[in-house]
Amino acid sequence: MSQSVPELNKIAANKLGIIFKLIERNDNSRWLLFAHASCEELLELTSHSAHSNLILFRNLVHPEDRESYEQSLMDSAANLQPWIWEGRVITKSGKLKWLQGATRPIVQANGDIFWNGLLIDITERKASAEALLLSEQKFSIAFRHSPDCISITTFQEGRYLEVNDNFLDLSGYLREEVIGHTVTEINAWVNPEERIKMQQILLEQGAVHNLECQFRKKCGEVVAALLSAELVNINGESSVLAVVTDITERKAGEALVRVAAERDRLLYEIALKIRRSLDLNEILNTTVAEVRQFLQADRVFISYFDGNGHARAVAESVDPNFNSILGWVTDDIAFREVKEIFGGNSIRVINDTTPIKKSPFLAEYYHRCQVKAGVGVPIMLGEKLFGLLIANQCSAPREWQQFEIDLIAQLGIQVAIAIQQSSLFQQVQTLNTNLERQVEERTIQLQQKMQELQELNRIKDVVLHTVSHDLRTSVQGTIMVFKNLLGSPGEKLTISRSIVERMIQGNERQLCMINSLLESNSTEVQGVVIQRNFVQLNTILPAILIDLEPLLAQNQATLTNLVNSDLPLVMADPTQLQRVLETLFTTTLKHNPPGLNLTLKATVEHQTIRCTLEDDGVGMSQLECDRLFDLYVRDPQSRCSTRTGLKLHLCRQIITAHGGQIGVTSRPNRGTTFWFTLPLATIERQGI
Repeated sequence: MSQSVPELNKIAANKLGIIFKLIERNDNSRWLLFAHASCEELLELTSHSAHSNLILFRNLVHPEDRESYEQSLMDSAANLQPWIWEGRVITKSGKLKWLQGATRPIVQANGDIFWNGLLIDITERKASAEALLLSEQKFSIAFRHSPDCISITTFQEGRYLEVNDNFLDLSGYLREEVIGHTVTEINAWVNPEERIKMQQILLEQGAVHNLECQFRKKCGEVVAALLSAELVNINGESSVLAVVTDITERKAGEALVRVAAERDRLLYEIALKIRRSLDLNEILNTTVAEVRQFLQADRVFISYFDGNGHARAVAESVDPNFNSILGWVTDDIAFREVKEIFGGNSIRVINDTTPIKKSPFLAEYYHRCQVKAGVGVPIMLGEKLFGLLIANQCSAPREWQQFEIDLIAQLGIQVAIAIQQSSLFQQVQTLNTNLERQVEERTIQLQQKMQELQELNRIKDVVLHTVSHDLRTSVQGTIMVFKNLLGSPGEKLTISRSIVERMIQGNERQLCMINSLLESNSTEVQGVVIQRNFVQLNTILPAILIDLEPLLAQNQATLTNLVNSDLPLVMADPTQLQRVLETLFTTTLKHNPPGLNLTLKATVEHQTIRCTLEDDGVGMSQLECDRLFDLYVRDPQSRCSTRTGLKLHLCRQIITAHGGQIGVTSRPNRGTTFWFTLPLATIERQGI
């Protein structure tokens, strides 16, 4: 026996669980001859302790399972039948495990009984089985007690395999009338194409969510429902698990809400139309047309009572299959009867004209108008009956709904209000128009005043800055010179030529600044005065460039003149053009270091001559480019002073007066390009 243990260990090493050999002697004593080494992992017992000591295993068996364990061994020994047992054990660490043992008894010649068997861990299998059972129980509970209708049918033929109680309650069928029958046999689908659509979605996606369908109950009543379904496999057959939610009441409620919303919309639109209209006939015809469309009635008309008590149908909308009563006039006898019927602002509702008692007037009215059912409301102007708003059903009797009656009653009030206000509406509209025009005129005036004030403030800021900064500097310099002279000894004072020259230069700058301010203000108000003549740029440029040579030499600048000699004529003021070019050259040279390279060009573009002055200087930002020609107080750190800004602003006014444009493009450290355009000379511009 001991020699076989190593061999069994080799076999057990490749098995899951514990391989054991158990012997029962004639005296009913039991001995465990071999246990696989994995008993330590499974039972937390060493193979040595488990060997020959079966009581250790018995003590691990759950108390509730020990009796079945002992009984199964005794039955196997007594009947020499296979031993199969499932039970729980509790290990030393307190873990609960499910085990399954299986072996067949063998009787030896001496009467001993051997069991060679396998003990395996089935804890996970048991847990899965319990989870599955719990899931099935939950599904069963949900299936039985769900407030929705649940059914299981075969996919192809739609044969019912199972339904819950709510399905039976809703459909009205008994269980035996459904189970085993198909959806076609009980005519469940109102629209069979909806089932085909469901099957297509199931085949493509495996599930359907909230498909709106209609089903037929046993009594024939149609139910609106939301269907959600999923393909499932039951006993190898493709089946459909479907959940149906009854939304009949919800749909009915939604329909009522839609009708109410449509009624309110119609009431609002009609009220809006009849209140806005100045034509009484348009008011009445709009009302009858809209009401008939909403009610789907055969006729809707409005009658008007004149001062003599005669009633006339003045507006009508009628189905072409029935007679028109437009223009029908009744006598004063009918008027008295109508006043009696609709006295106290009452509403008259007739669902069926056949059984009611009729006066001669009503009999004629019902016959002439082919009335089978009708509803009418009075149109009251204060205490006076103006007319009636009436809806007729001529094809058959009709059960008028309360919301329909309410609509007609409310429209009767709206028509009365519209009639009362129709004469006042034109007056109100005229008054509103006059007021709007006056407000618009005053608004324009205020905007103009605001613009003038803004311009005055802008000019004021420039003037104050110029006076406080540029002009004050020159004045302070002059005062300082005079004070220094006063501090010299003697009665007579001597001034050097250089000091006088600087004083003259300062005063000339002051005078230039003052002139620029005056000219800027004058051109803003009156515009730039220009004397137009035929001018060819290449003929006036040499004189301008000669005047600029000292300034170019002073700044060590080089000018390249690329202006062609064959440029077409322009209508321009040469003096003003010279001012523009001098300002652009001065600005360019003043705000760049010495050694600048300048290029002057002129080209013909789109019926204009485009002149450009390019440099390779320090350039400027886009923000500076955008505001360079605007009139505003410049920042002290700005590369362009307020005085220069005044001159550039005048340049724009001059070019604009010529009908052209002026601007600048630049990038920091990439140079600057000033440009302006002048229209070519034409016969029209000459006034010839």
